[in-house]
Amino acid sequence: MFFASDNWAGAHPRIAESLAREATGYAAAYGTSDLDRRMEERFNDLFQREVAVFFVGTGTAANSLALASVAKPGGVTFCHSEAHVTADECGAPEFLTGACRLVPVHGPGGKMDRDALTAAIGRFPPGAVHQGRPMAVTITQATESGTVYTLDEIEAIGTIARENDLPLHMDGARFANALVALETTPADMTWKRGVDILSFGATKNGCWCAEAIIFLRPELAREMPFIRKRSAQLFSKTRFISAQFEAYFEDGLWLDLARNANAMADRLRTGIGGSAKSRLAWSTTTNEVFAVLTKDAAERTEAKGARFYDWPIPAETPDLLQENEMLIRLVTSFATTEEDVDRFVEFLA
Repeated sequence: MFFASDNWAGAHPRIAESLAREATGYAAAYGTSDLDRRMEERFNDLFQREVAVFFVGTGTAANSLALASVAKPGGVTFCHSEAHVTADECGAPEFLTGACRLVPVHGPGGKMDRDALTAAIGRFPPGAVHQGRPMAVTITQATESGTVYTLDEIEAIGTIARENDLPLHMDGARFANALVALETTPADMTWKRGVDILSFGATKNGCWCAEAIIFLRPELAREMPFIRKRSAQLFSKTRFISAQFEAYFEDGLWLDLARNANAMADRLRTGIGGSAKSRLAWSTTTNEVFAVLTKDAAERTEAKGARFYDWPIPAETPDLLQENEMLIRLVTSFATTEEDVDRFVEFLA
């Protein structure tokens, strides 16, 4: 009953097998192998256009270097107030962009409110040297609250970004989970809606260590080869990241893994909603579930072996909890089984 994070899950066997195959023999280094080139073409096919692909080792690196590629002196990036880039990356985006700032924008359900975004951008008039200047907008898909931006919502934010001549970045740490939840395509969820740069995450969805920065407008990637090298993210044996992606995409494995995680979360949501000892804190559609439990129920399930995280109460719901209650986050993964979920629900009772 490991629901603390999808990062706790291991690697899918097919991805491990692909790594093992690549471990024998020789190949050109630093992203120049035949396998690396094939995976770059695979991303072109996936997004239905030519893209620029840069493999990195972590989601933090992907987000931070993506923003560094569009950094400017005095630059500010607009993000949701609970976004991973501002809440969970130890200042890496600010550090790697040369002290550019993150400006939080509020909105319900982990999604930026469009009017609030417009107002936030408006506080930085062109040429106002004392305030700084806008340089990017970033959204998280799926969000830190387990919700997803609809295609229309992405497009609306993309329109605001374009009107202000700002690139739109998407943190896609759980990109596959959002994609299958919306039943759409990578192209429709990104560049067709105005997304310019994507942090494409696969580690949470069955890979060992596979993240990519995807420039959906390749002209924005001019400085990235140097930024990645200077930031110690140019792997010499990049083919081992490519080997993971090769297995990840083969026969739609990546979508099947995300569907399992989302389906197990649906099962968990149903079980929690039917328990007298718990309730759903809010509605989610991906593999993150937020629940309110009585403290004794939480202690009982932990004693039985369940693992989850206590979660801070969102600013928008200050009165969420009653006495003797706590908010927790549960995350399912490609490896979560029905038995895992059913045991947890049983112990809740």
